[in-house]
Amino acid sequence: MDELKKHYRTCNLCEAMCGIEITYRDKEIKSIKGDPKDPLSEGHICPKAIALQDIYNDPDRLKTPLRKKETGEWEEISWDVAYEEISTKIKSIQKEFGVNAVGSYLGNPNAHNFGNGVFLPLYLKALGTNNRYSSASADQLPHHFASNFMFGHGLIMPIPDIDRTDFMLIIGGNPMVSNGSMMTAPNFSKRMKRIQERGGKIVVVDPRRTETARKSNEHIFIRPERDALLLLGLIKTIQEKGLVNLRHLRESLFDFEKLDEITKDFSLEKIASIIGISVDKIESLATEFVSAPSAVCYSRMGASTQLFGGLCQWLTNVLNIISGNFDRAGGAMFTQPAFDVLKITNKKGKLESYGRYRSRVRNLPYYNSEFPVSTLADEILTEGDGQIKAMICIAGNPVLSSPNGERLASALSKLDFMVSVDIYLNETSRHADIILPVATGLEIPHFDIFFNIFSVKNTVKYSPPLFEKRLDQKYDWEILRKFISILTDQPESQLTPEYVLDNMLQSGIHSDKGLNLEMLKQHPHGIDLGALQPCLVNRLQTNDDKIRLAPQILVDDLARLKSTFFSNKSLSNEFPFQMIGRRLLRSHNTWMHNSYRLVKGKNECTMILNPRDAEALQIQNGDIVKVTSKVGSIEIETQLSDEIMEGVVSIPQGWGHGRKGVKMKVAQEHPGISINELTDHERIDELTGNAALNGVGVRVESLVSLD
Repeated sequence: MDELKKHYRTCNLCEAMCGIEITYRDKEIKSIKGDPKDPLSEGHICPKAIALQDIYNDPDRLKTPLRKKETGEWEEISWDVAYEEISTKIKSIQKEFGVNAVGSYLGNPNAHNFGNGVFLPLYLKALGTNNRYSSASADQLPHHFASNFMFGHGLIMPIPDIDRTDFMLIIGGNPMVSNGSMMTAPNFSKRMKRIQERGGKIVVVDPRRTETARKSNEHIFIRPERDALLLLGLIKTIQEKGLVNLRHLRESLFDFEKLDEITKDFSLEKIASIIGISVDKIESLATEFVSAPSAVCYSRMGASTQLFGGLCQWLTNVLNIISGNFDRAGGAMFTQPAFDVLKITNKKGKLESYGRYRSRVRNLPYYNSEFPVSTLADEILTEGDGQIKAMICIAGNPVLSSPNGERLASALSKLDFMVSVDIYLNETSRHADIILPVATGLEIPHFDIFFNIFSVKNTVKYSPPLFEKRLDQKYDWEILRKFISILTDQPESQLTPEYVLDNMLQSGIHSDKGLNLEMLKQHPHGIDLGALQPCLVNRLQTNDDKIRLAPQILVDDLARLKSTFFSNKSLSNEFPFQMIGRRLLRSHNTWMHNSYRLVKGKNECTMILNPRDAEALQIQNGDIVKVTSKVGSIEIETQLSDEIMEGVVSIPQGWGHGRKGVKMKVAQEHPGISINELTDHERIDELTGNAALNGVGVRVESLVSLD
């Protein structure tokens, strides 16, 4: 019998980039635990990482291309047959109906995939269509929007320097569960404790007393979608009290004089009455924030996936800037990743892509090289020139992750042709004509191209595959490289992700350290490149190398905020509750529910309801209730808790595996309910196009007879 061996790699299941140590013999995994020598995660691990072996061993995981027969059943086919049919169908549809008749959807796992990070831009260029969609517009698009208009590039993202801050204000985020999102911070609970141990403070503002809020120094309830108003109140207080402190940024701001224009129509009294936080509390919070030796504001999902996500992310940056906590230790800082995406996507002096095109049906803006996913079904269902006739879906399950998923499922079923690149026959890929499976998890090399951009510390690490893939399996990037060849009628390239990585390391920000791929292979735990450093001048991509504090497109959107909340409109009597999502520690979007160890135990897919609301509705803990929105209804188990404020309900996202045609045994035995049977595809942040998944109006009814 072979001896036990150890393999070190980065877990790629979420944004945290945790280092893990895998003990194995032959192809049998004996244990997965945190790697204490990883310079970023320091031995931290969450339950999801242990499930890497479940994915690898999953009998439901597809390993051979499938084609749907006329009967609706599936048959295995060869790669050559699959590629030939895809080539014929896609080319014929684009020839007959135009290049935009083929749409593309990219799911969240693409951001966690080294090879896809390299080849997806080349694939999209070869496909040629403007009908591009992704999970970004149901998630983080407001962050990219604010960064683009303020700093010149959507990936120049200010990251909280939490390892050195003295005061952290968290708005609509739950990093105790996510380990950071748009803020790669593994073991956030430990980092949070360190802030408190050095005398610092954490304040969480959220409609729910989340796991993070429970461990914070203070939690403040706020009504959903009012976060931009709170941020305006904090900014106005700092102005009026003469506490603005620009430090070294004074010469780096293009339009500081517009600061008064931002807040002039928003009195603290009006703001306080709408958000449910007193004037005194707003003023004391602002004073605490600006008086701390260092401070940083971080706002995330609750402040992103809502009607005013763009404003929230912009105002978060403004608050950090005017309080003297930007490009400074302990504040919001820019990373300096070894693989610098900004180098190959430089936008300085180039025309802005926002609004270059408008969606055919709803006239929504094209941004970040895509249209909002909220209008994907419209473009498939609405006949006429430019109608989407075919889709290529890569590593995505938008039926469960996009608003009004039932409508999107109906649309996908009407396509002339669909291809899914996926490891499962899931709620979305079941609509495909051909499914191309990929090697995954422990079979692939890994390097984090994107999440190093969002990391609270500069590190670099390459992970080789633990197990070799089968000869008849393909990496994702091999499929993309073949697609490029098919679409361009050119010989298949021999380019590899490792070749690109090696070149980027040798020419990147840290090239003076002698970085190259071979060096990374000699450091399996990763290399510490140091804490975040002030680097504003080197990162900005505006034409004059100055921050746009008040871009007009964002200033103009304040009128929509004002008209929404200052018009004395009350919540709909038909839908009196506001629904928010929530993240679960053992779950990640739609793609971790076929691991028994992650779904076993009590049902976590519940609706949290405040006990006072439950009493008024005569609902008991554990009751199955009917929840109805403008677009649909679900039945779900109730969980009563005072952690949620009155008038608000919370349902986790990513569930809903009870549909016919899905081949995921464990997930179907623990199906849960899809929140996106309630979310409204017409409800978006009008500025950025991001889906407004939080704040949806719903009605809750007891299904228990009162007789």
